[in-house]
Amino acid sequence: VQLVESGGGLVQPGGSLRLSCEASGSIATFYLIDWYRQGPGKARELVARIFSTGETQYGDSVKGRFTISRDNARNTVYLQMNSLKPEDTAVYYCKAVSTAWGQGTQVTVSS
Repeated sequence: VQLVESGGGLVQPGGSLRLSCEASGSIATFYLIDWYRQGPGKARELVARIFSTGETQYGDSVKGRFTISRDNARNTVYLQMNSLKPEDTAVYYCKAVSTAWGQGTQVTVSS
Protein backbone atom coordinates (compact mmCIF):
# COMPACT_ATOMS: atom_id res chain seq x y z
CA VAL A 1 0.00 0.00 0.00
CA GLN A 2 1.26 3.48 -0.86
CA LEU A 3 0.26 6.72 0.84
CA VAL A 4 0.01 9.98 -1.12
CA GLU A 5 -0.16 13.35 0.62
CA SER A 6 -2.00 16.39 -0.76
CA GLY A 7 -3.64 19.63 0.31
CA GLY A 8 -0.65 21.77 1.14
CA GLY A 9 -0.20 25.35 0.04
CA LEU A 10 0.48 28.91 1.09
CA VAL A 11 -1.65 30.29 3.91
CA GLN A 12 -1.51 33.39 6.09
CA PRO A 13 -0.85 33.15 9.82
CA GLY A 14 -4.05 32.27 11.63
CA GLY A 15 -5.42 30.46 8.61
CA SER A 16 -6.42 26.84 8.09
CA LEU A 17 -5.60 23.96 5.77
CA ARG A 18 -6.74 20.36 5.54
CA LEU A 19 -4.21 17.80 4.40
CA SER A 20 -5.22 14.45 2.94
CA CYS A 21 -3.34 11.16 2.96
CA GLU A 22 -4.87 8.77 0.42
CA ALA A 23 -3.93 5.11 0.42
CA SER A 24 -3.75 2.90 -2.65
CA GLY A 25 -5.38 0.13 -0.65
CA SER A 26 -7.29 -0.43 2.54
CA ILE A 27 -6.17 1.40 5.66
CA ALA A 28 -8.57 -0.49 7.90
CA THR A 29 -5.88 -2.94 8.95
CA PHE A 30 -3.28 -0.33 9.82
CA TYR A 31 -2.80 -0.26 13.59
CA LEU A 32 -1.72 3.38 13.38
CA ILE A 33 -1.05 6.11 10.85
CA ASP A 34 1.12 9.14 11.54
CA TRP A 35 1.55 12.63 10.20
CA TYR A 36 5.13 13.91 10.36
CA ARG A 37 6.65 17.19 9.26
CA GLN A 38 10.10 18.49 8.47
CA GLY A 39 10.74 22.20 8.49
CA PRO A 40 13.70 23.94 6.85
CA GLY A 41 16.87 23.03 8.71
CA LYS A 42 14.95 20.97 11.24
CA ALA A 43 14.66 17.30 12.06
CA ARG A 44 11.55 15.37 11.09
CA GLU A 45 9.02 15.40 13.92
CA LEU A 46 5.84 13.51 14.72
CA VAL A 47 2.82 15.80 14.51
CA ALA A 48 -0.16 13.51 15.05
CA ARG A 49 -1.06 9.84 15.27
CA ILE A 50 -4.32 7.96 14.90
CA PHE A 51 -4.88 4.36 15.94
CA SER A 52 -7.28 1.87 14.39
CA THR A 53 -9.46 2.36 17.49
CA GLY A 54 -9.80 6.05 16.67
CA GLU A 55 -7.60 7.12 19.57
CA THR A 56 -5.39 10.09 18.71
CA GLN A 57 -2.15 11.61 19.95
CA TYR A 58 -0.56 14.97 19.16
CA GLY A 59 2.78 16.68 19.42
CA ASP A 60 2.91 19.41 22.04
CA SER A 61 3.42 22.14 19.46
CA VAL A 62 0.12 21.40 17.67
CA LYS A 63 -2.20 20.33 20.49
CA GLY A 64 -5.48 22.21 20.36
CA ARG A 65 -4.84 23.43 16.81
CA PHE A 66 -4.55 20.28 14.67
CA THR A 67 -6.99 17.38 14.38
CA ILE A 68 -6.24 14.01 12.81
CA SER A 69 -9.05 11.81 11.53
CA ARG A 70 -9.48 8.77 9.31
CA ASP A 71 -12.14 7.65 6.86
CA ASN A 72 -11.70 3.93 6.31
CA ALA A 73 -14.37 3.90 3.58
CA ARG A 74 -12.32 6.40 1.57
CA ASN A 75 -8.95 4.94 2.64
CA THR A 76 -7.92 8.44 3.63
CA VAL A 77 -6.44 10.09 6.70
CA TYR A 78 -6.87 13.82 7.21
CA LEU A 79 -5.01 16.49 9.14
CA GLN A 80 -7.08 19.58 9.85
CA MET A 81 -4.75 22.44 10.74
CA ASN A 82 -6.17 25.60 12.32
CA SER A 83 -4.58 28.73 13.75
CA LEU A 84 -1.51 28.15 11.64
CA LYS A 85 1.76 29.80 12.61
CA PRO A 86 4.90 30.53 10.57
CA GLU A 87 6.69 27.81 12.53
CA ASP A 88 4.25 25.26 11.09
CA THR A 89 5.95 25.76 7.72
CA ALA A 90 7.24 22.36 6.67
CA VAL A 91 6.83 19.43 4.33
CA TYR A 92 4.16 17.16 5.80
CA TYR A 93 4.26 13.39 5.38
CA CYS A 94 1.93 10.57 6.32
CA LYS A 95 3.34 7.22 7.28
CA ALA A 96 2.30 3.81 8.47
CA VAL A 97 4.71 1.18 9.78
CA SER A 98 4.69 -0.86 6.56
CA THR A 99 4.66 2.00 4.06
CA ALA A 100 7.50 3.94 2.45
CA TRP A 101 8.01 7.67 2.85
CA GLY A 102 6.17 9.62 0.16
CA GLN A 103 6.92 12.97 -1.44
CA GLY A 104 5.02 14.90 1.18
CA THR A 105 3.06 18.10 0.74
CA GLN A 106 4.49 21.57 1.35
CA VAL A 107 2.79 23.88 3.83
CA THR A 108 3.97 27.47 3.96
CA VAL A 109 2.58 29.88 6.54
CA SER A 110 3.50 33.43 5.69
CA SER A 111 2.00 36.87 5.29
